[in-house]
Amino acid sequence: MKRIILQPGQEHRLLAGHPWVFDNEVKSVVGPDGIPKVCPEGLAILEPGELVDVESSRKTYIGRAFANPHSKIVARLFSPSKEGVDKGFFKARLRNAVERRRRNYNLETESERLVFAEADLLPGLIIDRFVGWPAIQAEPYIVEKNKSGQTIHFDMLRDALGAPGIWLSVQFLSYGLDLRKELILSALEEVIGPVQGIIERDDSQVRSLEGLPRVSDVVSGTFPEGGICILENGLPFIADLVEGQKTGHFLDQRDNRRRAARYTTGKQVLDMCCHTGGFAIHAARAGAASVLAADISPQALDMVRRNALLNGVSDRVSVAAGDVFELLRSYERKHTQFDVIILDPPAFTKSHKAIEGAIRGYKEINLRALSLLRRGGVLVTCSCSQAMTEGRFKAMIQDAAMDAEKRLHLLEFGYQAPDHPILVGYEESLYLKCGVYQVL
Repeated sequence: MKRIILQPGQEHRLLAGHPWVFDNEVKSVVGPDGIPKVCPEGLAILEPGELVDVESSRKTYIGRAFANPHSKIVARLFSPSKEGVDKGFFKARLRNAVERRRRNYNLETESERLVFAEADLLPGLIIDRFVGWPAIQAEPYIVEKNKSGQTIHFDMLRDALGAPGIWLSVQFLSYGLDLRKELILSALEEVIGPVQGIIERDDSQVRSLEGLPRVSDVVSGTFPEGGICILENGLPFIADLVEGQKTGHFLDQRDNRRRAARYTTGKQVLDMCCHTGGFAIHAARAGAASVLAADISPQALDMVRRNALLNGVSDRVSVAAGDVFELLRSYERKHTQFDVIILDPPAFTKSHKAIEGAIRGYKEINLRALSLLRRGGVLVTCSCSQAMTEGRFKAMIQDAAMDAEKRLHLLEFGYQAPDHPILVGYEESLYLKCGVYQVL
């Protein structure tokens, strides 16, 4: 097995739990002949996706990793021991991931992120598991029940529509895992049993950085036209795993949506970057007087309308198409005001190099949102940028409040849902921040 030897002093971050070795941290690579080849020439002897051992400059063993000489992340650690990678390895890792989710979720009724890449010690592998029914069957039934004022719940849907199906949305974002795709899919079927369909959503820019092609396809089974209907916090939503963004539905915000909804009863709410209406629908179902859901994507707004109808709140949910910066400026010019504003923008940066520009973007939308809030109003503000740490995020809110000449109370602060675990030592796994602030 080839060995990656680190530059002096580069082992501390890895020993603290971080799983990535960057190319500029490698001193040499030792091949099968036992002769160290100094980098960058040493990286040339590595094969994309092969297993390598990582050692400190003093030859202390650190762990086993998947290599990729074509990526800035030249090695992704997955084990502190010299274990092999076969179907049994993947089955064990998948079983461990499933058992971690059982602590917080009922896997018979709830959708969840089943595998969260490095945080589940499977670098670059994302698996979202959706439990639901074809929308073509569920939508007419639920809308009709709404007319009679009945509360929708899982048992009602199961009794009327039959047992729910299971669909998986998967992403292979590292070369090492993509190379073993068929092995992983086979292990997955043995661990969680048969599913109605598996959808590969490998259309992310991260794939390009790994030297992998972008692909998106149904790789097993089928996926119903029109999407599926799932329940989140007891509320029905349509999820499109084929045409929707990323893996089809953002499961990481479920706790923050429920938390934010508590502040919306009887209020006028603005939900910016609403995607398919997760926050907006929760707010309307919690009794908001009105909800304006805004997004730049017409397709997302079409889904908001569907989800509003599905939840019986179409009369209180309206939509607006446009860029978040332009819309906020427009509302500011018109002196439009709201009681609750929700900001859930896409990541303004994926890297630490562009963080200053991202901070300016986050500050602008938060500053404008604060100017639109009535006294006593509530700002629910989020960032899903890995590079935007919690400290930077809170400091940005403080700066925006100062410039807006507003005083704030921090009411609550949340992170991603627990099916997106946070791995100590790997700060990138804590990516989602959600602050709830009240204007004094």
